[in-house]
Amino acid sequence: MKSAPTEYLRPAAAEDVPALLNLRTEAEEWLRTKGTDQWSDPETGEKAITKWRASIDEGRAWVVVGEHDRVLATVSRGPVDRDFWRDADRPESALYLYKLIVAREASGRHLGTRVIDWMCRLAALEGRTWVRIDTWRTNTELHAYYERLRFRHVRTEEPAHRRSGWLAQRLVGELVMPNEPLLVSPREGARSEVPAQRH
Repeated sequence: MKSAPTEYLRPAAAEDVPALLNLRTEAEEWLRTKGTDQWSDPETGEKAITKWRASIDEGRAWVVVGEHDRVLATVSRGPVDRDFWRDADRPESALYLYKLIVAREASGRHLGTRVIDWMCRLAALEGRTWVRIDTWRTNTELHAYYERLRFRHVRTEEPAHRRSGWLAQRLVGELVMPNEPLLVSPREGARSEVPAQRH
């Protein structure tokens, strides 16, 4: 008999910010051990934190929590980034995924894969075709990770004021772990597969 899931998604809240900052710091330290300069610029980090708070306030950020509401991962959606995506890309056809971070303690649980599958389901419900990402241009290991999860490289943009720009997208129907969906729960109430959205 399959055991009940021990982790689920819920909307991020203001009180989650310390846990999210811990996730970010842990990710920065781990990335340094992988030989990448991603997120190594303090200014970039501060800017990212400001955007994170805005995402929470606007209902665009989620956390994956485990027992005792411990934050194990986070993901945000956001508007199309016009530094990267053009009119010819049909920006409205996609959901844009940002700030996917998984705690090192949760490594091996496939949380990143399941979060992306959930975002694909959400995008499909909204009538979109793609889930899109932009990642650090020099982090080839991360590019390979996303390609293993069925993202296809679209192109690489190199605006002088940005260090991200490796662009990829995945069709919303290409779920990697369709039989292990993350359930979603608001702070109170019953769990469901997809939450109500605020736009």
